Amino acid sequence: KSKTLGYRSRASFKLIELNQNFKFITKDTYLLDLGSAPGGWAQVASNIISGGKILAIDIRDMEPVKNVKFIKNDIFDEKTKIKVTNYFNSKIDVIISDMAADTTGNKSLDSIRTNQLCADLINFSKTTLKPKGVLISKLFMGDDFIEVKNLAKSIFKKVNFFKPESSRRESKETYLHCRVLKSL
Repeated sequence: KSKTLGYRSRASFKLIELNQNFKFITKDTYLLDLGSAPGGWAQVASNIISGGKILAIDIRDMEPVKNVKFIKNDIFDEKTKIKVTNYFNSKIDVIISDMAADTTGNKSLDSIRTNQLCADLINFSKTTLKPKGVLISKLFMGDDFIEVKNLAKSIFKKVNFFKPESSRRESKETYLHCRVLKSL
């Protein structure tokens, strides 16, 4: 269906569902897309955002997307964080992340590694999001799910979980939706 509708990946439908449910992307959104390759989420965002800005970052290559600046780098690299700050020249409205650690075949280890990326992203969002900002991040149901959930609840006023219908039924993935930073 993604190919028929011109999307780069099936993941596009996940962001469409998330945005229909939580309504966090508008035409003026300043949006940071992490783990962006192959560009499905950036593509969806660029179809909505006309007066804002979109920056996509991934350690893998990504073909250009209309109205999206792409940086091939690791978001947790200090130089990349500086580039993000300079690009937006202010705080960000929305951070979306479909990042997942490379799989090893060990489902428990893969879950822990991906959830650590989510936890790192929650901490990163404290200094980069606007006070009423939104964070969307992939998360796997696993041993450390509660730890990541508690971390999110310590930083954000509203924390929800959402499993899009477009996710595979057997997948342990869910998405974390956080909004409104607590005063830290």
